Amino acid sequence: MFGYRVPAPDEAMLISGGRRGLGGAPFRVVTGHGKFVLPIFRKTRFLTLSMCESEVTETCVTRQGIALHVRAVIAFKVGNDHESIINAGQRFLSDQDQMSVLTGRIFAGHLRAIIGSMTVEEIVTERQKLAAEVLDTSKTEMAKIGLIVDSLQIQSIDDGDTGYIDAMSAPHKAAIQRQAQIAQAQATQASVEAEQVAARNQAEYARQTAVVKAEYSAEVDRAQARAAQAGPLAQAHAQQEVLDAQTELALRQAKLRQQQLVAEIVKPAEAEAERIRVLAAAEAQRMKIQAEAAASYDRVALDRMLIDQLPQIVKEAAGGLAGANVNVLNGADGLGEIAAGLVSQGLTILDSVRQNLNGQDTSDGRRPPENSGNGNANGLLQLHSRKDGKGDDGPVDVD
Repeated sequence: MFGYRVPAPDEAMLISGGRRGLGGAPFRVVTGHGKFVLPIFRKTRFLTLSMCESEVTETCVTRQGIALHVRAVIAFKVGNDHESIINAGQRFLSDQDQMSVLTGRIFAGHLRAIIGSMTVEEIVTERQKLAAEVLDTSKTEMAKIGLIVDSLQIQSIDDGDTGYIDAMSAPHKAAIQRQAQIAQAQATQASVEAEQVAARNQAEYARQTAVVKAEYSAEVDRAQARAAQAGPLAQAHAQQEVLDAQTELALRQAKLRQQQLVAEIVKPAEAEAERIRVLAAAEAQRMKIQAEAAASYDRVALDRMLIDQLPQIVKEAAGGLAGANVNVLNGADGLGEIAAGLVSQGLTILDSVRQNLNGQDTSDGRRPPENSGNGNANGLLQLHSRKDGKGDDGPVDVD
């Protein structure tokens, strides 16, 4: 658009004419946006804000009086604030290449001053310290002209033909060479040891390989031997199994025959013996019952016979008193006592006979003689009689 100007991102647009800028500057500063500028009445110029570089090569004398050739590189630019832009614009707007020249001269002076206060050893070993001190001393001057330094790098330090730096580094070189030799010797020793270890490993590997081969060969031989024996062993096992089966069959047949014999002979014999035993027991029981019945019948018959014979026994006992000389002391009562005594004696005889029969039955199972009762009766009844009308004189007491 006509009259509308826009600065680049790394530029500052300076507009002169019209009203003054900030702080009484003869121009206004525009960055980052466009501005409408009246033609003819306003003039527009651009100041670069990009990074610039300045190289310094200077011969500096140290505190020890040794001349050193120092080469350094400075990276700088115009500050982004309006004050820095105004200061740089007033000094370098017409010839912006002068910023590099002036910056190099400023740093050359500060570099000579700082190196003059240091020794060669400090400069060589502490380059970062040297750069930091140069930056600190030049910061104020660079700010006055609107420039700021981003970095300062010491590129090289050379003492020319004096050989001071070489002499200073000689002990370190010797130590380094010594260390290098030691390292080389150690490396050689390590290499030899590694070769020896490798040789031992190879020998061990060869030994293990031979052992493994021997084991494999032995295993193959054993396998072949087992394979050769497999046929006869299998046949022997088969024969053994046949023999075992035949033995088992024979045992089963013998057991079966034994069971058959038991079923055919032993069991019938046991059954027959049991039958005979049962029949014998039954016969014995029958005979016992018959004997008991017979004994019971005989006792009943005997009792019946004795009861039937009791009057006759009493009669015989009384008949024995017929010819006896009996004195009755108490009259009719005495005669009654005599009669009662005769009957009681007959009953006593009957009981005695029965007891004798029972005793003989329990001892030997035989019946007593039929005339035993009469003998006992005659033994129990003691009468003195006179069949012929003769006898001893005197009274007879009958109990």
